[in-house]
Amino acid sequence: MSVESVISLAERGIYTTLIVSGPLLLLALVVGLIVSIFQATTQIQEQTLAFIPKIVAVLIGIIFFGPWMLTKMLTYTSQIFSDLTRFVG
Repeated sequence: MSVESVISLAERGIYTTLIVSGPLLLLALVVGLIVSIFQATTQIQEQTLAFIPKIVAVLIGIIFFGPWMLTKMLTYTSQIFSDLTRFVG
């Protein structure tokens, strides 16, 4: 296995990880920002207040984005398994 193929494999893995986790991270970021603005305007300084909306938003995001995320991960995994003979041999 050459250096270029290892770098290409790592690049595809990192790209797939970013694409799959991106929507949920952005959703948590937006909800956290909204809760922070709400806390700043109402002067409620409770640290644990931001966790519940983020958890609920991420769970709803998993429900909506889950099939797409699973498709992306399965596509990447099938590509890895189909190229397995090239990696080993």
